[in-house]
Amino acid sequence: MSKEECVEALSKHANIQPVITSTVWKELEKENKEFFQAYTKSRGERVAETETKHRFQDIISKSKKYTKD
Repeated sequence: MSKEECVEALSKHANIQPVITSTVWKELEKENKEFFQAYTKSRGERVAETETKHRFQDIISKSKKYTKD
């Protein structure tokens, strides 16, 4: 979950003001730099994998469309 997703979820489901979540997140980043560096890298890799997967699915979908014609 990204910071933005976390802020939104806590606001919606726990009625926690976004400014509170953002402030806590920033402090956690300061205190746990190594964790957040690994978290950010891992998240970036997952996003890249997901984008690649969607591109392949799109290519396959278009390929099937053209082979039916």
